[in-house]
Amino acid sequence: MDSIRMSTMSVHHAVPTLLSVVPSRALVDETFKVLVQNLPPGSPVTLHSLHLSEDEDFWEAFGHYVSDHRGTVSLSEDLSFGGTYSGKEAMGLLWSMRPVPGSRKGLRLRKINVCTPQLVHISAYSGHVTEGFRQRTPLASAMTERWYIGPGVRRIEIRDRGVRGTLFIPPGPGPFPGLLDMWGGGGGLLEYRSALLASHGYASFALEYFTTGELKTADRELNYFETAFNIVSEHPQVIPDRVGIFGLSLGSIVTINLTAESSVIEPRCCVCISGNHFYPHGADLKGLYLLMFADAHKIRVDENNHEVWRDMCLPITDDPLRKVDVGKINCPMLLVNGLDDQNLATVDCAEDMAHMMRAAGKEHLLTRLEYPGTGHLIEPPYAPHSRATLFKKLNTKEKAILVWGGQTKPHSDAQEDSWKKILAFLQQNLFSSDTPRAKM
Repeated sequence: MDSIRMSTMSVHHAVPTLLSVVPSRALVDETFKVLVQNLPPGSPVTLHSLHLSEDEDFWEAFGHYVSDHRGTVSLSEDLSFGGTYSGKEAMGLLWSMRPVPGSRKGLRLRKINVCTPQLVHISAYSGHVTEGFRQRTPLASAMTERWYIGPGVRRIEIRDRGVRGTLFIPPGPGPFPGLLDMWGGGGGLLEYRSALLASHGYASFALEYFTTGELKTADRELNYFETAFNIVSEHPQVIPDRVGIFGLSLGSIVTINLTAESSVIEPRCCVCISGNHFYPHGADLKGLYLLMFADAHKIRVDENNHEVWRDMCLPITDDPLRKVDVGKINCPMLLVNGLDDQNLATVDCAEDMAHMMRAAGKEHLLTRLEYPGTGHLIEPPYAPHSRATLFKKLNTKEKAILVWGGQTKPHSDAQEDSWKKILAFLQQNLFSSDTPRAKM
């Protein structure tokens, strides 16, 4: 009698929809699989992601799907027919995230506290929904944790010899290859890329070299960066002759200058994302900034009244006193640039650098990656693309929305591809074969 009652109940109660994310906890550069089960076959369904940033802004992405004959939707196997991304995109719910409608203008999503995960709420909704997600009841939901820091990675605040930053040491006994990691002209201390690099086996030092929006703190000369490099190379858990430099934007400009001009340090290799080789001889950072803004009349605005800076470094100068003699560089260098960079003329500069290195017999040291539809802010994989964001200018302290460039899909593809190639480049030039890596 009980078995008859059970079967009758199952007729009246539909099987609940299940949503799974595997792995539910992973490093930010790892892929996940999102699967929805127990839907009616052939039914429209919307997959939605929601993240509350540390600045208390909501970010979201969504894709429109139709369940298969078994009543399932798999993000890695099925096509999205619309939403913030389309096609077969296993990670579309992350890389196509954008601020929810009505958010503040010019937002950029970046992790501040690397010791906590990015929490992303993934939900399935009945029908093809485009708005008002938080007012609707989902069919099923799951939470996923995305981490920049792997288990066992140590975070050490550095205040040494006038240098400020954070050193991340991989798990295990070491010693490890090392990296000096420098972000761009926004200033401040950003740790998330260094934390991720340490999770891949590198002792990585996230360097703070001026305060956000403060030109008076940008009086950094070559010796500040040389000292920072030596803090890495002298650390007891770092292999002293296997230390490289990793820069983005202004951090890349500093990297190129440091690598060519320093007689004190010898980087094993360097990675330069979205940089150039303009640096007046003997100048400090403030001098570099002042030279750059001598051409501020070349700044233009787009149809949204957002500032486009790339013309400031065009045409490429012929004056050898205004740019780094990259022919002096003696280590392998990887240049990563976007063909739609609207902040610096990075591709034009890379061409000039290649010409200078060729003339010096050093072209074999140079590797160039250039990506169509890609802007200035080339981040680790699956980070949302921001074409234009709010920026506090060093020289005037005023805030403006700067155009970085890029289109969401090609820019995101470039982030994924370039990260794999950056890790391969670092592995080739810095690793010994038995260095351990973190696993989630």
